[in-house]
Amino acid sequence: MFDNLDPVILARAQFAFTVSFHFIFPAFSIGLASYLMVLEGLWLRTGEGVYANLYRYWLKIFAVTFGMGVVSGVVLSYQFGTNWSAFSNKAGPIVGPLMAYEVLTAFFLEAGFLGVMLFGMNKVGKGLHFFATCMVALGTLISATWIIAVNSWMQTPAGFIINAKGQFVPAGSWIPIIFTASFPYRLVHTVIAAYLTTAFVVGGVGAWHLLRDSSNAGARKMFSMAMWMAAIVTPIQIFAGDAHGLNTLEHQPAKVLAMEGHYEPSPDGASLILFGMPSNRDARVHYKVEVPRLGSLILKHDLNAPLPGLSDFPRDQWPPVPIVFWSFRIMVGLGFAMLGLGLWSLLARARGGLYDWTWLHRAAVLLGPSGLVAVIAGWATTEVGRQPFTVYGLLRTAESHSPLAAPAVAASLIAFVLVYFIAFGAGTYYLLRLMAKPPARGESEPPKVPQRAAGITPAAGVGIQLTPGE
Repeated sequence: MFDNLDPVILARAQFAFTVSFHFIFPAFSIGLASYLMVLEGLWLRTGEGVYANLYRYWLKIFAVTFGMGVVSGVVLSYQFGTNWSAFSNKAGPIVGPLMAYEVLTAFFLEAGFLGVMLFGMNKVGKGLHFFATCMVALGTLISATWIIAVNSWMQTPAGFIINAKGQFVPAGSWIPIIFTASFPYRLVHTVIAAYLTTAFVVGGVGAWHLLRDSSNAGARKMFSMAMWMAAIVTPIQIFAGDAHGLNTLEHQPAKVLAMEGHYEPSPDGASLILFGMPSNRDARVHYKVEVPRLGSLILKHDLNAPLPGLSDFPRDQWPPVPIVFWSFRIMVGLGFAMLGLGLWSLLARARGGLYDWTWLHRAAVLLGPSGLVAVIAGWATTEVGRQPFTVYGLLRTAESHSPLAAPAVAASLIAFVLVYFIAFGAGTYYLLRLMAKPPARGESEPPKVPQRAAGITPAAGVGIQLTPGE
């Protein structure tokens, strides 16, 4: 049944499917861990119970999200051995240690303090519990740093030599391997994306509850905090994205040309193609809507700057332009929608209607999952745009896969689809149930644990306690 299918395409589809499921959980948990750190810090500083209540509210959601991210991440590491053994053999001396550093630093840090963060609220003092929350938040950022370092090396490889076995090995210092030309741009862009993803989920949940009860203090606080993030951080992300794009144009020009749909060179200034139907077979964009010279202004900051075209590169090095073209537009379109919501919230705040403008709240609910969609679209742009290489310009995807027959890969792909939709579908349903419950209200301070019952001296400074059933 599957004998006529290409095993490389099936392996790529399997990895794309599993990484798409996985990526949304770290993207959310990175931002949510930092949000929890801010909430607990504000509670310790101000003593306002609303922050403690919001901390407890989002802590349960963080625990489920973190667990789903860990489980889905384990699957990805196995695929390097099952479907991509040739890549693991050739790039393993570089990629393997970097992944190990992620485990030894980030994962152990997160695992060591996660238990205190989740279950130590009535066991340790306020200061120690806040420290645990900070360490978990730091661990998520360190994890992102190592993973982006791995992927950045695959995008802009440096600091290596190829030995007699055809393997990539360090040429000496690991510094150029970790800090490649694209690393700082990709790290900043990815981490900000994670923060915005969390902000819009939090804002969407807050707006949902404001539509039902505009007087809920927790819903008001989370919506206000999220809209500040939307208004302030979205413009920063657009600036960071522009810098990242200029860096990509320098080091991976074919990817940017695919994003823009430029098959032919533009010696007198490139237009900005807003929409169209790209075709690699015809080497053109059908039915395109474009703005003259705006592409050169964006990419070169000069209306008349020339730009190359994909025709300047060998045809067997073209990425699948339709996927890259449209995933990039989805990401950018959602980014400007986020900016619009942030500016709208500033207007509502200035006019005293932040908690009363129904259409603003409806728009926030609609854009609640926008960050999740945007990070997947951005990831697709980055990874598909790197094709046909796994290590850009050096190792082709067709040379990286395991010697597996198509039926074997197809069977595992079908199994993954079934298991993922059942398991992660149930997990997502539970997360939505948690978010549908309104934040606690009417508590000026969470209940304290009796010191004798807890076996803790007054110096321990016991603060927050989970209520029974939580």
